[in-house]
Amino acid sequence: MIHITFPDGNKKDFQKPPTGFDIAKSISEDFARNCVAFEAEESLFDLSTKIEKNASIRLITTKDPEALEILRHSTAHVMAQAIEKVYPNARLTIGPVVEDGFFYDVDMDPVSEDDFPKIEEEMRKIIKAKLPVARREISKKEALDFYKDQPFKLEMISDLEDGTISIYEQGDFTDLCRGPHIPHTGMIKAFKLMKVSGAYWRADQEKAQLQRIYGTAFFSKKDLKKHLNFLEEAKKRNHRKIGTALDLFSFHDEAPGMPFFHAKGMNLWNSLLDYWREEHRFAGYTETKTPIALNRDLWERSGHWDNYRENMYTTSVDEVEYAIKPMNCPGGMLLFGMKPHSYRDLPVRAAEIGLVHRHELSGVLNGLFRVRAFHQDDAHIFMTPDQIQDEILGVLKLVDRIYSTFGLGSHLELSTRPKKSIGTDEQWELATRGLKSALDVYGKEYKINEGDGAFYGPKIDAHIKDALGRTWQCGTVQLDMALPERFDLSYINKENKKQRPLMIHRVIYGSIERFLGILIEHFAGKFPLWMAPAQLILLPINDDLIPYARELKLDFERQGLRTEIDSRAESLNRKIRDAQIVQIPLILTVGMKEKESGNLSVRTLDGNVKHGISNDTFLDTVLSHIGKRSLEMDIFKD
Repeated sequence: MIHITFPDGNKKDFQKPPTGFDIAKSISEDFARNCVAFEAEESLFDLSTKIEKNASIRLITTKDPEALEILRHSTAHVMAQAIEKVYPNARLTIGPVVEDGFFYDVDMDPVSEDDFPKIEEEMRKIIKAKLPVARREISKKEALDFYKDQPFKLEMISDLEDGTISIYEQGDFTDLCRGPHIPHTGMIKAFKLMKVSGAYWRADQEKAQLQRIYGTAFFSKKDLKKHLNFLEEAKKRNHRKIGTALDLFSFHDEAPGMPFFHAKGMNLWNSLLDYWREEHRFAGYTETKTPIALNRDLWERSGHWDNYRENMYTTSVDEVEYAIKPMNCPGGMLLFGMKPHSYRDLPVRAAEIGLVHRHELSGVLNGLFRVRAFHQDDAHIFMTPDQIQDEILGVLKLVDRIYSTFGLGSHLELSTRPKKSIGTDEQWELATRGLKSALDVYGKEYKINEGDGAFYGPKIDAHIKDALGRTWQCGTVQLDMALPERFDLSYINKENKKQRPLMIHRVIYGSIERFLGILIEHFAGKFPLWMAPAQLILLPINDDLIPYARELKLDFERQGLRTEIDSRAESLNRKIRDAQIVQIPLILTVGMKEKESGNLSVRTLDGNVKHGISNDTFLDTVLSHIGKRSLEMDIFKD
């Protein structure tokens, strides 16, 4: 007799060991048709797996989040099977699930999106056949013999420890895989191949270049259509496209992965930093600046030379090795250690907008989202042990306040000690416990990511959600006891004895470049007034009114408003349309009536037009709106 317990506490007994599918059918045939896998002992299993002993299980249906990942993994196998059919000389490597879909790396002649229809047609045949998907366990020796003609599979198998290896079969196709998978190929109701790119085997430029074919899959055509519409909207919001249209930034072959910011881009940049500095002054931070290049001795002391060397740019000066900083932390350690500190001085909150460089492979560079040179809004907080909770809470509140100003929601994740780390077990335990206790007091739900911390300490990551519902990891709060020890930092405690300070590393924007890219897509280039690269534009209706428009421009600029004039010999309608295309929030028509009356005619991006607004009323309204950093677009609503 096998006793099965369900998540709600209900139990069922089976005379002989049941499969997951048997258990699902015991509830109902309809329910079983919508089951994908089951969970037991925190692991997922195929529905065909037999349960040999009493167990608590959770049946995974098409409505559960895990189901979509299983479906997509199975669809990757279907795509691989189709590719082998269409391209007999293709050699398969790996096909994992990724965010929003899957890919498979294949050693084959180059393909393009024009080749997708014939691959998709073969996939539809496999799906229509409703091929059962079966798991089989074989020995390592059997696996090596089975895949003797597939070099990539042989290499993967050789790296595995001795023991059983799982393979999955569907029709005449077999692939290495841990699973689980859907019961049969007919469960794939909607799929689409998305794009193709190049990739090196095991990300090694010395190894074979492969074709990486991406796709996605859903349990319904409706969900697929919704996803494709989302991608279309995201494409319209692409920050690289908008950045070019609004003249914000550019990239050049002379400095790959290192953005050039134009004048309008710097306006946007400075509006973010002005706000950042204001919030940090109110929160008790001072601003510092450290050099961009420091010698090897410092990086060895910090641990970066041994743990981060492959990402660092190095040079030699006077026969001494230097590295361009990939992080600001070591310079911050030197600043704190310059003078003695008392417990009365702590906490010390030192912030830095630091330019850092990290080597990234050219293939992963992606506009402002993945660059080689970027600025971090770093801060290092030095404190006593009894200040940990208050300081972390202070950072979390600051993070929430700043993100909400941009209309960005957020959630928190706690990442614990990774395999590669510095510091003692006791230090990691104290640091992790400190972060957890602060999160518990803060009261917001958070997720724990085991083993995903920084090499020098556990961390809290803040993930923001943009207008399209996408999440981005930006803010980080890291508690570190290792670096203060490595740099022999100390303060005099209440007992007049030397004591090691604890330290928080934290960023809020993260990479300012990346955060700007996120905001460009979040607002689709239609920035709120306080951020807008150009806040207002003056449109004189003829050349005689250009001098008056210049006087107005000077007056507005004295009030701190970013103002432009369109003095081209174009029609007024053309000028208005062009100003709307580049998303300038306030469009002011300058005619003889406005000059004689001293009043203003104002058009906002939402289409409202107001005539006869006095200069004083205009300035009061606009400056008040900017001062509040309002997200409201209808500035002159009644």
